[in-house]
Amino acid sequence: MHHLIRNLAASAVAAVAGAMFAGSAFAADFVAKIGHLESAQQSRHVFLEKVAKLVSERTNGAVEFQLFPQGQLGQQREMTEGVQLGTLEATVAPAAFLGGFNPAVSILDIPFLLPEDDATAQKIRSGAFGEALCASFETRGVKCVGLWPNGKKNFTSSKPIASLGDFAGQKFRVMDSNILIEQFNALGASAIALPFGELYTALQTGVVDGEENPLDTIQRMKFYEVQKHLLLSDHGAMEDVILFNPAWWSSLPAEYQKTIADTFNEVIPDLIAHKAAAVAAALEEIKASGIDIREMSVDEKTEFREKMYPAARAAYVERAGDEGEKLISIYEKEYDAAK
Repeated sequence: MHHLIRNLAASAVAAVAGAMFAGSAFAADFVAKIGHLESAQQSRHVFLEKVAKLVSERTNGAVEFQLFPQGQLGQQREMTEGVQLGTLEATVAPAAFLGGFNPAVSILDIPFLLPEDDATAQKIRSGAFGEALCASFETRGVKCVGLWPNGKKNFTSSKPIASLGDFAGQKFRVMDSNILIEQFNALGASAIALPFGELYTALQTGVVDGEENPLDTIQRMKFYEVQKHLLLSDHGAMEDVILFNPAWWSSLPAEYQKTIADTFNEVIPDLIAHKAAAVAAALEEIKASGIDIREMSVDEKTEFREKMYPAARAAYVERAGDEGEKLISIYEKEYDAAK
């Protein structure tokens, strides 16, 4: 009997030890908390979940991504600084929110920057231009591992915007960016920098006539309720920048670094398709409201780009200096080669 009890006790101890060992064997060696601003239903988070799953599988559980959507870890500035300081391992940030941190990235504010065709745009995003843009973050104490597309901006207004000439004299809300202000000045319009939270009321009361945003934002924020005209222009690229803490990134074996970077890159076609579906659904809701909707032709896009690009480019170079000049020359070479 004593023999049996001793054997059972020994078996129990072995089982507990085995469970503890198994637990430690399956615990991730590298854990990264990743914060961002979008909701769990939006494309950015949906594909972060996909990347997290694939990275875990491809590293046999050695790398774990813990995701914190909807500003749970703070506003974008706090998260970017957290990645810089090492209190947060990573963030996926809208480029438009990073200009104060890295003026070079404001190149993405320039209108009609990326070609219409997704595959051609991706060549520029992942080629020499994307690499140089990512490298500009190195001197700011963060590691950029790539760019993610997150839709394109369109114009709305309470006044007609059927042609280039219609923009003259209108007032548009922009984010606080000289590049965006100059893009509207080039059209003979004026731009007013206003906080996003004040935009609906500003449109409603006529403080501004119009605004620019992706269709899913226009739909979600109900801007179409206080606007009469929508011009499907796709003029502004909304790009996300994938940033990691350099010390955390350096602690990874080279093969895991490659796996992570490759996986973020690999899901881009599906990410674009997911975003396109959200945009199409948003457009259907906006159409149901009965506002005037017009799609810009290819020729019109060329006409608008020729008007807006030089002014926005000059404002960018003034802001980003020699670094910006070098980056834009890389971009223009790639853009011309892609045409």
